[in-house]
Amino acid sequence: MPVDLAGVAAPSRSAVLTMEIQRGVVGDLTAFPQLAEAADCAGVVPNTARVLRAARSLGVPVIHCTAEFRADRAGSTVNCQLIAAMVRNPDHLLVGTPPTELCDGLGPEPSDLVCSRLHGVSPFSGTSLDTWLRSLGVETVVATGVSVNLGVLGLAIEACNLGYQVVVPRDTVAGIPADYADAVLDNTFPLIATLTTTDELLAAWGTTGV
Repeated sequence: MPVDLAGVAAPSRSAVLTMEIQRGVVGDLTAFPQLAEAADCAGVVPNTARVLRAARSLGVPVIHCTAEFRADRAGSTVNCQLIAAMVRNPDHLLVGTPPTELCDGLGPEPSDLVCSRLHGVSPFSGTSLDTWLRSLGVETVVATGVSVNLGVLGLAIEACNLGYQVVVPRDTVAGIPADYADAVLDNTFPLIATLTTTDELLAAWGTTGV
């Protein structure tokens, strides 16, 4: 059934979430070169930048969901292979260091919110994100970032479970390997989210994001 994107993602009811689009994840200080390459090929940073510019111009809230670790690892539970691999590097995404910063061109701008977490692989559990969204009257989240394999998928599932609509511009997300990410986007995301593109979303918003 065709989706009314202009209705689902209306600026008055939406917020844009960026997921781990950080210098140490997919930027110039990446610890994940293959993921950074996939994000570069998809145009994740420039496409997300367009979405964010458009969102801010329309008064759509922008919230950056970031990951970081304390040097003493307090607050971070090593309960899965991914976290175990990351904490083996004592310098990985340390609080207050350049790798935790957003990629160039994404902000944060003064109007943005930053929701950092020390634990887990997705942004809702144990953070203020849901409370912030509800306080802003948000009903739909536009998800951008990495990775399709885990973080963005977790974001979408959690948002769906909490009662939000989810919109995912395909050219603002990436994962590895690329064929697996495409399979998840083709076969899983349509069940829980509205898939679109940056151009289609901005057209629905009546702007170009330039």
